[in-house]
Amino acid sequence: MVEVITIGDAMITLDPTSNGPLRFVHTFERKVGGAELNFAIGCARLGMNTGWISRLGNDEFGRHILNFVRGEGIDTEHVELVDGYSTSLNFKEVREDGNGKTFYYRDNSPTEVLTVDSIEEEYFKTAKLLHITGVFAALDKEKNLAILLKAIEYAKKHNVLVSMDPNIRLKLWTREEVKEALVTLLPSVDILLTGLDEAGILFDTVEPDEIIKICRGYGVSTVAIKLGESGSIGYKDGEYIEAAPVKASKVVDTVGAGDGFDVGFVYGVLNGWTLERTLLFANTIGSMVVSVAGDNEGLPLLEEVLIRLGEGEFIER
Repeated sequence: MVEVITIGDAMITLDPTSNGPLRFVHTFERKVGGAELNFAIGCARLGMNTGWISRLGNDEFGRHILNFVRGEGIDTEHVELVDGYSTSLNFKEVREDGNGKTFYYRDNSPTEVLTVDSIEEEYFKTAKLLHITGVFAALDKEKNLAILLKAIEYAKKHNVLVSMDPNIRLKLWTREEVKEALVTLLPSVDILLTGLDEAGILFDTVEPDEIIKICRGYGVSTVAIKLGESGSIGYKDGEYIEAAPVKASKVVDTVGAGDGFDVGFVYGVLNGWTLERTLLFANTIGSMVVSVAGDNEGLPLLEEVLIRLGEGEFIER
């Protein structure tokens, strides 16, 4: 029985074997990526029973992703391989400082065959959290927004928390489309996980106090603002904390750090931790992710995080 559910696309990520502008890179390494899939992998590595709803192309890349996901212990009951669609791709560019760009090739995405009827109420009856992002919404704005609303309907019916990371990709939709779609979801969101740039698009402000005030107006009870190397800010039921950053041993690749933070934050919430500890845990995972190349290779096991925190290898759950 799943505790955490997420819905979204997955891609074959082609990572450069050398740093610099993509036009000068000649060889790539095949990996697996996708915002929602990264989140699912991170949750599974922390020991949470995690389910992923998606569709993949019935091709070699799709089969590779499916096998990879199963190997991570993620429930794939609601993942199917579909004919006539190619599994999505992206090429990553990495600069010397670890920052970079992503170039998407995800037209004709297999998730086009997902419909509202693909979301089954039974799947939500044992869950504790539904995690959604703006990436899935952006792929097919009207249809996928309806799918997310149906999933939220079932989540609310069965007292499942809803977390959202805007994860805005302006290569996929405009600022106006982003704001119209994601603000529509906010009244149903319990936990908002956002960066300042994304909040600026949604709320026309990058002031943390104003962001939290606006979120409270929509009924969002918990807000986490990701500040990258400057740490994070958390708000939960009236408590406000500015958390110091956790220094990474080395910054190799910043992709996936936000997903790692999300995983750590919801883990703390689901385990009833204090806001201070939850932010420390989330910041620690983010710092671990950036020290490893790849979208999800740096997402740690629970015992690895605890060792980094100086708390031993295991924790009672």
